[in-house]
Amino acid sequence: MEGNRGGIMTEPFKHQASRHLSCLEEYGVKAGITTRQNGYSEVPYASLNMGLHVGDAVTDVLRNRKELANDLGFPLEQWVMGQQVHGTGIHVVKQEDAGRGAFAKEQAIADVDGLITNQKDLLLTAFYADCVPLLFIDPVAEWIGIAHAGWKGTVHDMTGRMVTALTSQGATVANLRMVIGPAIGERNYEVDHHVIQHIPEAYKKKVSIPTGSDKYLLDLKELNKQIAIHAGLRESHIYKTNLCTFDEEELFYSHRRDHGKTGRMLAYIGL
Repeated sequence: MEGNRGGIMTEPFKHQASRHLSCLEEYGVKAGITTRQNGYSEVPYASLNMGLHVGDAVTDVLRNRKELANDLGFPLEQWVMGQQVHGTGIHVVKQEDAGRGAFAKEQAIADVDGLITNQKDLLLTAFYADCVPLLFIDPVAEWIGIAHAGWKGTVHDMTGRMVTALTSQGATVANLRMVIGPAIGERNYEVDHHVIQHIPEAYKKKVSIPTGSDKYLLDLKELNKQIAIHAGLRESHIYKTNLCTFDEEELFYSHRRDHGKTGRMLAYIGL
């Protein structure tokens, strides 16, 4: 498959079931992202909406979550969620965080877009509908992480901050693997100078294409990859998806394509 610019890559996400795509299976973790298929939510959230914060019926969302919990073998009581404020806050998850945000959005961990842990039987989760899912694992130290990176989180170095947070807890950069999940692709993501001015000059030509009238096409997935390499990850340890949330309407929600009225996928990783 076509992947990174100038190279070939293998798609890291495998379609194991209608409800979710799996990744990182070779490392013995449960990791992946949900699709929008085979759930209970009504239009415009049809059908496997995982977000309680978008206006969908709470009973439908919880039913969707419980079905996925059964599929994964991780009960909802062991899920952990951050509030997601398009920032770069990171929380080290402990056993006492089990269940936070799983049944009520008010119980999610406040002001957090990144979660890391070395605790077994906890499912780290985050929501997406065009923003970039970032999943991390050091299979030797057995530390994992998940982060939500829209353009704000990306340009404010969410990837680098996750690497620092994980290594400060005992992971090593040499062993870290990172998966860049389904997000809006470059050809569907036009931004203005306000966004582009936040991108370091070293990356601009690699991740953006001017389209005239002070507009640019921005490759958020590639920008996160470049930041990860700068943070010390080996390029061979970075797995970037080919999947675009905007293009894949059957599979994914897209905030931009659906004009803001849509559901959310859930990315997840658990030891």
